[in-house]
Amino acid sequence: MSFELILVIATAITGAIAYVDKLVWKPKRDRSVTTESEPLIVEYSRSLFPVFLVVLVLRSFVVEPFRIPSGSMYPTLEIGDFIVVNKFAYGLKLPVTQTKIVPIGEPKRGDVVVFKYPKDPDVDYIKRVIGLPGDKITYIGRTVFINGEPLKQTYIGAYKGSDSGANMDGTSEISETLPSGKKHMILLDKDKYSQDMQTVTVPPGYYFMMGDNRDYSNDSRFWGFVPEQNIKGKAFGIWMNWDDGVHFGRIGKGID
Repeated sequence: MSFELILVIATAITGAIAYVDKLVWKPKRDRSVTTESEPLIVEYSRSLFPVFLVVLVLRSFVVEPFRIPSGSMYPTLEIGDFIVVNKFAYGLKLPVTQTKIVPIGEPKRGDVVVFKYPKDPDVDYIKRVIGLPGDKITYIGRTVFINGEPLKQTYIGAYKGSDSGANMDGTSEISETLPSGKKHMILLDKDKYSQDMQTVTVPPGYYFMMGDNRDYSNDSRFWGFVPEQNIKGKAFGIWMNWDDGVHFGRIGKGID
């Protein structure tokens, strides 16, 4: 059972108890000739309901925190990064069902997004949007082709790593340019086997996701497309990094 579902159930139960107490049980206690103390479950429910409600609203419609557990998004995101995700960037969705109730925007190429893993919706993944609905995506020789055009790659140098997370020394740091002109950094490991992918067409309502650490990412190349309803929000900032200690240089960084 997901934390979101548990939060919804807790909010509903405590809210129902507080509501019934206000309408039924409290008036009976007030009319009683004997002094009746407020039941403990009512006291707890009345205190906890507003807390649960605020947390539920914030997590469902505003922002949600996530922790990066793997190195698939190096050099953009590192193991131990705690990030915040904009939950309304692509529209307001109901908790649990993820039914969109207010459309606001759509994912764009280059956005870093958190989504429910299509093979196991209880698991959250974070990747970069590479293919939009209708795009033809090819991956050959460590180069991404979108609608037949290769993405420009500019060699930056050998990746020196950082003071947190996995050791990626020895990989090459590359600047990759999307058709819009937006650039982001990726890592390539020429010593690791790279599996090519022949052209696939992104279906309507789906997206093609890739990790920035291309040779160490389990992404759409291997398990397919991500449906729009699985997307939880757009990652926009790092508020903490904890991996065997706090790494202050990561705190406050934006996510491009």
